[in-house]
Amino acid sequence: MRIGELSRRTGVSQRSLRYYEEQRLLTPTRLPNGYRDYDERTVTTVQRIQILLSAGLGTSAVAEILPCVVDDTVVLAGSCPELIDGLAQERRRIDAAIDGLIAARDILDSLVGRPLHRQGAPAR
Repeated sequence: MRIGELSRRTGVSQRSLRYYEEQRLLTPTRLPNGYRDYDERTVTTVQRIQILLSAGLGTSAVAEILPCVVDDTVVLAGSCPELIDGLAQERRRIDAAIDGLIAARDILDSLVGRPLHRQGAPAR
């Protein structure tokens, strides 16, 4: 399939798909006219990339993880134990960032003497 169809089927922009190729996350074949040609499995690969990126991982980490995914899930389940320490470190980094944001919110709340809420947003 060509890049436009892959984009439509995955909801990922053609620009992002080209970026994934630059980062060596996707490796389409090239037709004689220079167009990219993706096989059917690429749809699943792009969905996996999106999941991993949404978890806050960078493309270099995604490139390490993708070969370890052995079925239709993104669960590593022991297929690449060497990645577990790095992923645990990434989780600790995310936890620290969350803690920092919560602390900043608490400071803002204390400045006005009560929790600030955006109109229409649920209170936390």
